[in-house]
Amino acid sequence: MNKINLLDKNSNFNILLAGIIGLFIGVGVARFSYTSLLPSMLADNTLSLTFSGILASVNYVGYLSGSIFAIFIKDINTKVKYFRLGIVLCILTTIIMGVTTNEVLWLFGRVIAGFGAAMALVVGAAIVMTKLNFEDKTKAMGIYFSGIGGALASSDIISRSVLSFSSWQTSWIVLTFCAVLLAFYPLYILSFDKEISHKNEKHPFNKALFSPFVVILIVAYFTEGVGFVIQGTFLPTILKSIEGLESVAGLSWLLVGLAGIPSSIIWMRLAHKYGSVNIIIIAMSLQIVGILIPTVTSNMYLNLFSGILYGATFVGLVALFMNLGGKLAGKNPVMLMGALTTAYGIGQVTAPLYAVSLTNLTGNYNYALYLTAAIVLFGVIILLIAKKVSANSHI
Repeated sequence: MNKINLLDKNSNFNILLAGIIGLFIGVGVARFSYTSLLPSMLADNTLSLTFSGILASVNYVGYLSGSIFAIFIKDINTKVKYFRLGIVLCILTTIIMGVTTNEVLWLFGRVIAGFGAAMALVVGAAIVMTKLNFEDKTKAMGIYFSGIGGALASSDIISRSVLSFSSWQTSWIVLTFCAVLLAFYPLYILSFDKEISHKNEKHPFNKALFSPFVVILIVAYFTEGVGFVIQGTFLPTILKSIEGLESVAGLSWLLVGLAGIPSSIIWMRLAHKYGSVNIIIIAMSLQIVGILIPTVTSNMYLNLFSGILYGATFVGLVALFMNLGGKLAGKNPVMLMGALTTAYGIGQVTAPLYAVSLTNLTGNYNYALYLTAAIVLFGVIILLIAKKVSANSHI
């Protein structure tokens, strides 16, 4: 029996483990701990609802800028450098949330946290995909993207555990400490040996990749960015605003993470069998149902199921779109991954702003959820049209 060497940079197991830890730091801690902690931050009047939406939006601005930047990172050594920078930025900006309530510092921190998260996810995914030694990397990338669900669940468990005996400020500090402890592993494993460095290829920006089918895919991912962000920012806060659900609002985000863990593996397997576009359409349709549940019922179980539907679809959809972009891009997966995530990011930037505006105007979240569901439905419709007219629909 072979002895497991956790320091082997070329072990597929180690590459996936390091990538998943990178997702915990970039996605779980730097980005979505905010969702877990937002109800507590709103409850003690540290934040207004309007400013909470602005903070969410600027975080996505940072993520969007990082995604655009990622498209133009042309060689693998540079990708490694920016991945490492992203992990460090994620840690530094998380501690800011715990040690100060200065709004300017928070705005600055959330922008930089978004940029760092894009480096961790977009560039990290490209490094993982490049390093993995499999002929067909679809299933392995499904395992990697399951780390998004694990990142949400684990960061939520940490946040809520600390909240049970202390404040939201302490939660941010403990999350930072956990990220620091784990950061060394992905920083080491997700790099390349010197012998490989001189073989490094550079891939120039290739406009030919952006076929009509790919453009539709990018627009659809924009609508998914909108669909993702309302619940991704406000789900526990939405449930807390519904009479009778105050006590289970926090549980909803844990269920999102837990549902997300197996979802990307399951969706990727289904995509392998039935085609990515077909499965993306099904997942987005289910997401629409989840978005609308809080607008039609105050039933506790159905609203918790809304969280499960959200986690089970959004994590899988990230994996499906990113993997499909990687496959269509061939030797330079970060190019289409970056373009897709840029579209996703534009959706994320706009959605919290209209959500807060509509909620302040109407006194509840229903109209924000209606509009979000309509936008995701548009994404489903254009993908159905693309599937009928494109030779790529079997992918």
